[in-house]
Amino acid sequence: MKPAIWRVLSEALAVSSGNTVVEGKRLRRCAALIFRNVSLSCRLCDKTQEVSKKKEMSEKKLTRYFVDQRRVKFQAGSGGDGVCSFHSEPRKEWGGPDGGNGGNGADIIIKVNKQIKSLSLISASYRGENGESGRSKNCYGSNAGPKYVAVPVGTVVKEEGKTVADLASHGQEYVAVHGGAGGKGNRFFLSNENRAPVTATAGEVGEERVLQLELRTMAHAGLVGFPNAGKSSLLRSISNARPAVAAYPFTTLNPHVGVVKYRDHEQLAVADIPGIIRGAHLNRGLGLSFLRHIERCRFLLFVLDMSSPEPWEDLRCLRFELDQYEEGLSERPHAVVANKMDLSGTKEKLKELRRRVERRIIPLSALSGENTEELIVHLRELYDGQTGQTQFSW
Repeated sequence: MKPAIWRVLSEALAVSSGNTVVEGKRLRRCAALIFRNVSLSCRLCDKTQEVSKKKEMSEKKLTRYFVDQRRVKFQAGSGGDGVCSFHSEPRKEWGGPDGGNGGNGADIIIKVNKQIKSLSLISASYRGENGESGRSKNCYGSNAGPKYVAVPVGTVVKEEGKTVADLASHGQEYVAVHGGAGGKGNRFFLSNENRAPVTATAGEVGEERVLQLELRTMAHAGLVGFPNAGKSSLLRSISNARPAVAAYPFTTLNPHVGVVKYRDHEQLAVADIPGIIRGAHLNRGLGLSFLRHIERCRFLLFVLDMSSPEPWEDLRCLRFELDQYEEGLSERPHAVVANKMDLSGTKEKLKELRRRVERRIIPLSALSGENTEELIVHLRELYDGQTGQTQFSW
């Protein structure tokens, strides 16, 4: 490429100058300028192409941005002090007290925002602004504006293990701490008995609390199953969610929520609950962290790995873990999903599973997408059956 550009450049310079021989310095300088611009444009094109390719984050990276519990210290703002002063003006000897009151301190309010999906942006402590102190000439100090802390839908506020607020809808607010009241100036204490008060009070100190914020996944349906049962692959095949999947066994480290859209514009949220292990109700592994996300689901889908030796035994263990965590949790409206039906030897196990389980069983393959339509239709049936009992904001 360089010899061709060199030849064209030499011919062009020779024609423009009218000489048959082009000076070497001038030719080299022009050629270097062209080569530099071409190489720079090529690098810019390469960078543009690299930026345009958006890669999906791995499960490890996704975990960094998802936080489902925080211990937060809230300190409200203190009230401003009242001031003690007397009016001073020429030819007005007895002007009287004119000390103003202080402003109120800032409240800290926890507010639900549906655009936020995690507690990762919540700081360890929050402090409200103090109110301004009063001034002379009966000037009151300004009140401090409230401080808002945005949390996701489904955040539960606890204090010393007891639930004090359950924030389940967009825009819902909870006042975590109240700001201190402003102090009184000496003008406030003026009376007929005391025409020259010299008393002024200081502002009150704002409240201080340590609260525990816990996020419970807010979804209509929850996918419950042991690790590597294919829940993440199933969620990818029926919704717009893109949890991390791979060709080797691993467990999801945080819940994912996908939305299933229907032709009548109805939307149904499905949560991929991280894999539960045997003994999860005893907090083995991350058992309690996993189980509390199931509390906020209207109905459940037990996802079974049909390649396991005894899938019906897996179902029994799953229901046992749920009932040990919360009595009656496994009795919520649910269906059984027999996954990985594309593998050999699963049809015989499906017959035995249907003989042992009375509930509806939906055989499918999340990998190939076989029979996922039946699951989507059944999800809508469960949703319509539960409409009106618990309202979710999506």
